[in-house]
Amino acid sequence: GNGLIISAVACGHHLHTPMFFFLLNLALTDLGSICTTVPKLFLVFFFPTAKFSLLTVMSYDRYVSICKPLLYGTLLGSRACAHMAAAAWASAFLNALLHTANTFSLPLCHGNALGQFFCEIPHILKLSCSHSKLREHGIIVVVASLAFGCFVFMVYSYVQIFRAVLRILSEQGRHKAFSTSLPHLAVVSLFLSTGTFAHLKPPSISSPSLDLAVSVLYSVVPPALNPLIYSLRNQELKAALRKMITDGFQ
Repeated sequence: GNGLIISAVACGHHLHTPMFFFLLNLALTDLGSICTTVPKLFLVFFFPTAKFSLLTVMSYDRYVSICKPLLYGTLLGSRACAHMAAAAWASAFLNALLHTANTFSLPLCHGNALGQFFCEIPHILKLSCSHSKLREHGIIVVVASLAFGCFVFMVYSYVQIFRAVLRILSEQGRHKAFSTSLPHLAVVSLFLSTGTFAHLKPPSISSPSLDLAVSVLYSVVPPALNPLIYSLRNQELKAALRKMITDGFQ
């Protein structure tokens, strides 16, 4: 599904707009998240961070498109889109590098076997010495603060988007605005809810089987569902996919 989205956007010249440019980048992160979960820690952090950064940028794209349509071409020109996408990938690279370098410098005092299918930070911390965890916890707090800032930005964007949509008099106009915004909101909600539950669930309900199931829930399910969420509600993308498939058979 993600491969089809990448191909459709790359081949369909009428889809060379900021919204589909960011969607192509998001599909790349989903593809990478699934392909590299086992067991490369750097890429486990790199792709989800890039995804969250791109979701933040995409909320800005939807905000400008709906709330400031006359400035859309100015604020989201090709150079601005390239800079925002580059910033998202760069922030993911730095975050992944920071976590990877710090995590692999932790001394392990309780063996080196994880009851998990990839190197998840909470499980690695359980194996490390108690005095060595403070540094990693400090990094997590800093990253969580930045992520919270992105979350607040997305909430603000969507509050403004829904206020603008509700002022649209045309029912067709409201439907079009919602059809481009709701898929992104669904992806953000799915990604944040599963990831938050995985890392903030109470220790009292933690168990090896539950931890494994929750890890699959947030690392595999959102990337697998994102293509369905976007393709089912976006008529332009569905038309481009049909054309690409039809041309391939001819």
